[in-house]
Amino acid sequence: MILGLTGGIACGKSTVSGMLRERGITVIDADQIARQVVEPGMPAYEAIVRHFGTDILLPDRSINRKKLGSIVFSDESERQVLNALVHPEVRKVMREQAEAAERAGEKIVFMDIPLLFESKLQHMVDKIVVVYVPAEIQLQRLMERDELDLEQATKRLRAQLPIEWKKEQADYLIDNQGTREETEQQVERLLLTLRTELTG
Repeated sequence: MILGLTGGIACGKSTVSGMLRERGITVIDADQIARQVVEPGMPAYEAIVRHFGTDILLPDRSINRKKLGSIVFSDESERQVLNALVHPEVRKVMREQAEAAERAGEKIVFMDIPLLFESKLQHMVDKIVVVYVPAEIQLQRLMERDELDLEQATKRLRAQLPIEWKKEQADYLIDNQGTREETEQQVERLLLTLRTELTG
């Protein structure tokens, strides 16, 4: 069974990913793969430099993510261009990794996809797990974590679908507004439920 793990920015999805990994579950990380496919020499890298120019490169020729980020966060059409260059490569690698895990006999595989709904990738997974905190906590955590002011943080949140909407779409929900222990317990319960469904 392939599960999509998603949520909103600053909802604690990485924390949940880590908890799953600690329990020996394969988690395929879309962000990590997105970083790999834009490394120098990779097809997506060449395409990005062709479109955005060499101004977005650091001295070592790698992409200056901050600079590229500031371009695409303030211009929706540029963001769509970037996504069109990067996403197909990311999806390909994710599928390959999931197939490899299933061939190795793993029954539960998670795909950690931050923008699962925004990128319309529901078809890649069997069920969806949403890591949730209420929007006001999300905003506060984002400002603290990334040292953003209210306007910057709100802009980043608006680039995603609202967390309350994602909550409604979830097959399973992990509510991450409590303690770490409470989140751990929910992860345990989720895995128990999934294993029961697989054997049932």
